[in-house]
Amino acid sequence: MTNEARSQVNIKLISTIRPIDGESESQEMWLTGQLLEKAGSLYLKYEEVLDDKIIHTTMKLGNERALIMRAGAVNMRLPLNIMEQQTGHYDSEFGSMPLVIHTKNMTFSKQAVSGDFRVQYDLLMGGQSVGNYTLDITFTEVQ
Repeated sequence: MTNEARSQVNIKLISTIRPIDGESESQEMWLTGQLLEKAGSLYLKYEEVLDDKIIHTTMKLGNERALIMRAGAVNMRLPLNIMEQQTGHYDSEFGSMPLVIHTKNMTFSKQAVSGDFRVQYDLLMGGQSVGNYTLDITFTEVQ
């Protein structure tokens, strides 16, 4: 049997995209999810609804390495590593596209069942930069 701890959490997620050409765009979401601690790693799980379609997101959180996995209306694997570029993929109804992720900055702090995760990265598709992304996540235990 695996040793696993689960907590219900409220999540504030702010996503900012700065495309190479175009205006910066921010989106703020308030979600409910789960914080799981399993085998010494911390995972944040939540669901988003985008155009009436559900996206299941699981994030493995860390200070130097993290992983964002999305499944459902969007399928994506986005590994983040402050030490070196990573490769991931984005799948849609139009096919699979390889991604290159250059993580510029990542911080993670946790106190009991609350915490903050912030990452800033450049995303490249087909060898071309599509922009700079910032993800700010704050989570607190549901009371």
